[in-house]
Amino acid sequence: MKRKLTFVLALALAACSTLNQQAQVATPFFVEGQAPEAEQQSWQLVDSMSDEFNDTEIDLSKWQLEPVGNGWSWIGRAPGLFKAENVKETNGAMEVTVSVLPKPVQHNGREYLYQGAIVRSHQAGQPGWYFETRMKANATEMSSTFWLMSKGNTVKKLELDIQENVGHTTELTQSWAKEWDQIFHSNTIHRKNKYNPEPVQIQGSIKTETKNHERFYVYAAWWKSHDEIRFYLDGKYVYSITPPIKWDVPGFIQMAIETYDWNPVPPDGGMVKRGSKSQRTTSYDWVRVWKPVD
Repeated sequence: MKRKLTFVLALALAACSTLNQQAQVATPFFVEGQAPEAEQQSWQLVDSMSDEFNDTEIDLSKWQLEPVGNGWSWIGRAPGLFKAENVKETNGAMEVTVSVLPKPVQHNGREYLYQGAIVRSHQAGQPGWYFETRMKANATEMSSTFWLMSKGNTVKKLELDIQENVGHTTELTQSWAKEWDQIFHSNTIHRKNKYNPEPVQIQGSIKTETKNHERFYVYAAWWKSHDEIRFYLDGKYVYSITPPIKWDVPGFIQMAIETYDWNPVPPDGGMVKRGSKSQRTTSYDWVRVWKPVD
């Protein structure tokens, strides 16, 4: 009888835990009164693009870890190489750890010295949807990002950067980027391709309370319409961007930890080499995508 009661109690606790988790993710992460237009919507979680990262392995039915395949071919901006092995699901989060490559890699005339990763969604997000992640940046010269990209060389090649920052700046950082380790920064970019000879970029940004690597922040964007994208930091509306063209091409989530020429890793390897594992790791506590329902 005692064993039966223990089993029933375990089932009840599991059910309560499930209900609590569902309650926690019933709506987007809004601070009450801070996002009135969005809060008037009823939202439904898009499960195929959302993940709490509470397991021990990445759900490959939702996420692509290999940089090449399924219509994608970008392996990273030299000298940073994307490698799937740097992505782990552990400690209740998806963690991407950067480091120095064991030896330089040569590819298409470029030399790669450091390694990060890129994680992409298999499903594309749509206009009207809300995209959010709770992320803690790494503390190196490399980036921590959360963004959307259209696939293929379409007439409209569109990039929506919800959050883009670096973890550490140095004397080598270009002057305009000196505070990019403490920033909520977003872009809409009509990318250059054979149909569009010149890229068009519109930006928005505010300074965060702390360095991006010092704590988790919730970075989010509501793709409200074809001509307005609203951005939210920790559940509060902070700014909007009016895209340069009609923003109507579905976009796939991209989480890229990469290098930039405007914030280069120092010749001695910088924080990418000397940082602790935690300092070299970007952590995504969760990713949630929502669509409005009538």
